[in-house]
Amino acid sequence: MHKVDTRIVRIFNTYGPRMRKNDGRAIPNFISQALADQPLTVYGKGLQTRSFCYVDDLIEGIWRLLNSGTNSPVNIGNPDEMCLVDLAKHIIRISQSKSKIEYRKLPIDDPKQRRPDIARAKKYLKWQAGVVLEDGLARTIEWFRQN
Repeated sequence: MHKVDTRIVRIFNTYGPRMRKNDGRAIPNFISQALADQPLTVYGKGLQTRSFCYVDDLIEGIWRLLNSGTNSPVNIGNPDEMCLVDLAKHIIRISQSKSKIEYRKLPIDDPKQRRPDIARAKKYLKWQAGVVLEDGLARTIEWFRQN
């Protein structure tokens, strides 16, 4: 309407160093619990899926969007899905924790799936996430250990 050149990014489940330990999201919760050898809290059977994008990939995607001519909304995230119970197991293994998984009642409003469609990011930005979850988790766990 006012001919303002804009960019619209939709950010999906980003993780990495400097996350707040108590922000309520799965990765910082699981890492904090694992490093303290406390049970990792999984809701329901843990079969709900999430996809996780490492912060370096997110920044690269946003940078490409800012420098593009694309004015349509673009999803930036990683479409590779993982069950939350599998994420918990990965974090226990990578952190070498003695933690077990503790199952709790699934909240009614807990989404079954969260997965971005990154077709526009691939098409207009030539972007997709590149950091493998194992590597990103290892970097994030190391940061949590030191802080």
